[in-house]
Amino acid sequence: MAETKETKFAAFIASKKLDPRRILSASRKLEGLRPEDRTIRLNKRRARAAEGPEAGTKETRKPRSGRPVTYRALQAALTGGPLSGPTKTRIVRALNLLLDQKKQGSIELRAIF
Repeated sequence: MAETKETKFAAFIASKKLDPRRILSASRKLEGLRPEDRTIRLNKRRARAAEGPEAGTKETRKPRSGRPVTYRALQAALTGGPLSGPTKTRIVRALNLLLDQKKQGSIELRAIF
């Protein structure tokens, strides 16, 4: 039987009594593309195509990534597997949303990874 080491992330969600399925759901809600994100991307594409004398206003807002946390990434975080930086950031964003709903303080990336 293989030993599973307790990661800081796994200990944190156990101490806060957070369900991993809720983390996935919160991430999907936060990171999913919405119509305003699609218009931001369209405006950026149009501005790049029209670079020249008639270039209009630049789009300064940043769209959502459109890439929520996956089940596989969450399992890697729970077991101590390798994760990319953006994936860790998405997990922290979803955790902060859930902690805000529970009226608890936000956390930082370095606290759990």
